[in-house]
Amino acid sequence: MERNTKYKPDHLCIAIFTLCLSVRFAEYFLIETDKTAIGENVLHKVVGIIILALVLKWVNLSWSDIGFQRNGFAGGILKGLLLGSACFTISYGLELAVFILQGNPAHLEIYISSFSLTGSQIKNTDFVFFLLCVLFNIINVWMEEGVFRGLFIRTLSETKPFVQANFIAAFLFGIWHIVMPIRSYIHGEMSFAAMVFMGIGYMILAGIMGIKWGLLYRITGNIWAGLGDHLFNNTVAANMLHVISAKGTEELQIVRIMAAQIISFVFVLIIHYYKNRKGRKKPKNQS
Repeated sequence: MERNTKYKPDHLCIAIFTLCLSVRFAEYFLIETDKTAIGENVLHKVVGIIILALVLKWVNLSWSDIGFQRNGFAGGILKGLLLGSACFTISYGLELAVFILQGNPAHLEIYISSFSLTGSQIKNTDFVFFLLCVLFNIINVWMEEGVFRGLFIRTLSETKPFVQANFIAAFLFGIWHIVMPIRSYIHGEMSFAAMVFMGIGYMILAGIMGIKWGLLYRITGNIWAGLGDHLFNNTVAANMLHVISAKGTEELQIVRIMAAQIISFVFVLIIHYYKNRKGRKKPKNQS
């Protein structure tokens, strides 16, 4: 299949990002699907997958070209889930230890809730909510990994070094997440100062996560490990496994997520460093 080379990667990525972000804002502020029986803003992710499929057809790329290869699917997903579970085991343990040291013992509870910047929680324990949580998060990570890691890094790398392409994709991924603090401010759930603080913090956190998943894409050659880690973060750590103390619910959720992501980021960075170092030594050994 002959590639469509008439597009400029930078312009293509900005156009797709702007379109997807516009649909995201429309759902968060106009449709508000998370306030319906669906309980999650998932429509813009479905639209994003459709947009991605149409763009791939237009530029003559396949799903496997952007990392969705059949080979390595099961192993990659498993590695991502193991990475997420290992790092969150550490961060959950640290969180529980902090509560104990504060004289405020806490415990874990399993139920479904939407991620909230303001700490508001609605507990759902019916089995159907667990199924919907997994389904919606699969749609979520499929769209975000496909667009931000798969398409953006793949196309930007045509004209830029990987490090630069990965940073741009991660920066856009950070901007993608500012909709949440903006909506919390507009709905009167946080002050303007808190919105700015949370917005910057969320951009940094999402940016770190984006760089990490981009590195996993580079290390493994496919999207699956990053997608598995992303899925664990969103499904288990954000929506399913909660820390309850005598004084409140999920008081340190964002701190827990940040701690786990920093730990896993450092781990992936070290792997990427040693793999690159090993790769640079190979030609010398072969000569």
